[in-house]
Amino acid sequence: MTAGSRGDVAPYTGLGAGLVRAGHEVTLAAHAVFEPLVAGSGVRFHPLPVDPRAELHSERGRRLHDARTGAGKLVRLVSMAREAADDLTAALVEGARGADVLLVGGALGPLGYAIAEGLSVPAVGLHLQPLHPTGEFPAPILGTRPLGTVGNRLSGRAVTTSVELVFAGSVRTLRRRHGLTAAGRKRGRRAARPVLHGYSELVVPRPRDWPAGLDVAGYWWPHETGRRLPQELEDFLAAGPAPVFVGLGSATVPDPERVSREVVGALRAAGLRGVVQQGWAGLAADGDDILSIGEVPHALLFPRTAAVVHHAGAGTTGAVLRAGVPTVPVPVQFDAAFWASRLTALGTAPGAVPLRRLTAGALGAALRRATQDDAHRVRAREVAARLAGEDGVAPVLATLDRLAR
Repeated sequence: MTAGSRGDVAPYTGLGAGLVRAGHEVTLAAHAVFEPLVAGSGVRFHPLPVDPRAELHSERGRRLHDARTGAGKLVRLVSMAREAADDLTAALVEGARGADVLLVGGALGPLGYAIAEGLSVPAVGLHLQPLHPTGEFPAPILGTRPLGTVGNRLSGRAVTTSVELVFAGSVRTLRRRHGLTAAGRKRGRRAARPVLHGYSELVVPRPRDWPAGLDVAGYWWPHETGRRLPQELEDFLAAGPAPVFVGLGSATVPDPERVSREVVGALRAAGLRGVVQQGWAGLAADGDDILSIGEVPHALLFPRTAAVVHHAGAGTTGAVLRAGVPTVPVPVQFDAAFWASRLTALGTAPGAVPLRRLTAGALGAALRRATQDDAHRVRAREVAARLAGEDGVAPVLATLDRLAR
């Protein structure tokens, strides 16, 4: 079970497909708009209410951009999520009945675990970000400025508490509304619950102060088998040098027209062709040297580009690293600055160009560095080769086997 944007759903389609190949029956509970992502995977789908794209484009969603700090954005996000929590709860309980194990995405943690306890079935946490508090770095959703060991750990606890607040009311009413036993009493069982993280230790090493049971599994690559690139895109790729991909995924921006102009200016100033993905931000560009596209499989397109400009979401960050190409992250909000800093530290990116400072000049300069400095390309290929040797599904299978004993 998971909730949020496309990046909060797509990795679980690949994980689910891997579990199906190993003989498990898998159902993915996610927002109804994402049902096409499981096509051909063997994974069943249970629809959840709420359209996350519509929410981000609503007046409440647009106010997220008004907040200048990670803490401010978190407060607004909690307010948005609490209004949808009850609707999500009913659908999640319905989908969970009859399950042997609940695999709970990080954003739904407190609610998913409470449902598991109410149904008396085991649960495994599957996180796409390092959500548990640590003294080694601040909570990813709150930014990257070091707060010291104590401050870093407190920031993580603040985020954990905020997520619990989102579902506090829904957890309290599980018994009255859905006939489940009261949750929150099995402290020992909760402490022992396994949590696996769907990214590589090469990108985020496991914090040394994490307790046992919190493990890093490796990336869960989205299910994209059987898909193809549109013919128009194939023709564009064949017509000239490798282009730069520009897309902000599920992120929204206050002024799509301005961002689109700056992107076009940056590509042309750097002398590069571009493939611009509309995404949830609504980017658009025209010209013989630039092609506008809709959703396409990252695994098929990214390896054929000169570089990737993206919003630094967890899923897209993994896809760029897998492709082995240089990147220019444009962090928009939430955990994006965290992942952007990891790309820079790995040497696959020359640095980030945050959305608030995005200009044709700044992005063009970063693109020239990304595409002309061979060090970024070499490092990107090295990281991709190492990731190719990892298997993020195997640790999840091993955890399920232990639960079945």
